[in-house]
Amino acid sequence: MAKILVAGGAGYIGSHTTHYLLNQGHDCVVVDNLVTGYRHNVEPSRLRQIDIQDTPALSDLFAAEKFDAVLHFAASIAVGESTKIPQKYFRNNTGGSFSLIDAMLDSGVNKIVFSSTAAVYGTPAKTPITEDMPFQAESPYGESKVMVEKALQWNAQFAGLNSVCLRYFNACGAEPKANRGEEHIPETHLIPLVLRAATGVGKPVTVFGTDYPTRDGSCERDYIHVMDLASAHALALQHLLDGGSSRQFNCGTGEGFTVLEVIKAVEEATGKKVPHSIGPRRDGDPSTLVADSTRIRTELGWKSTRSALADIVRDALEFEPIRLQRAS
Repeated sequence: MAKILVAGGAGYIGSHTTHYLLNQGHDCVVVDNLVTGYRHNVEPSRLRQIDIQDTPALSDLFAAEKFDAVLHFAASIAVGESTKIPQKYFRNNTGGSFSLIDAMLDSGVNKIVFSSTAAVYGTPAKTPITEDMPFQAESPYGESKVMVEKALQWNAQFAGLNSVCLRYFNACGAEPKANRGEEHIPETHLIPLVLRAATGVGKPVTVFGTDYPTRDGSCERDYIHVMDLASAHALALQHLLDGGSSRQFNCGTGEGFTVLEVIKAVEEATGKKVPHSIGPRRDGDPSTLVADSTRIRTELGWKSTRSALADIVRDALEFEPIRLQRAS
């Protein structure tokens, strides 16, 4: 099994993927500055509190540990915030990635799985979205990921750095048996917000627009369970360890659910009505974002096993008492 550096491994997706890789038998060392990640998500012996913008500290770690590959999750993720503080996103996401790439190249590590996003596509001309559709990011967050993807493409061509870019759609769910789930502050993701509204620990939710060309007029998104996402990272890692070339893959199920369908699923899981109101559309919200996942299924053999909406909601609900206890 391989020795892996997991950048951002104390955060939501990074910690779930680290848990998955450890269960596979890989040896993982987590680098995280703990600004948005949590110490409780990482075994103390595996955590190195380093900011990925600190290239000398990363280089020292690479020299000491001799990694086979890198999984890179470290980033700021709030689209709305990125429109207010663009430089934070270019500094953290793009600049931090370049720092990590520098340390890799200096140490001779030439395999990286990069956490990208469906936001690189902006508002797509058609759905489902395929990987050959053009970059047209509509936020500094999306553009910060585009810039890293482009840098990785050039480094593959001229520096021998092989990469897999995984373009996430809507990551959600939890692994409550491992005490892991969504703990964003502030929380901006739909499913935990709806769950908290239903259980009375959060505010009523607003449905932004019910006049879209979807089944019920509300926005439609492709929700992927975080553990299905973790398995995609493990397969991407194995692709690189086996000598595979650089690739880009959508990470979604190929099936969309609307905001109102998510609310209904939460009501069924909790047995409680979700207090909500109808608001106007938000600027920049596409009506439908659904992945074509043919490429990852065909080339990596990936399949979703936990991304049924009822399963996602059940796992997120089971994690809520753990989150509340930590927050108290």
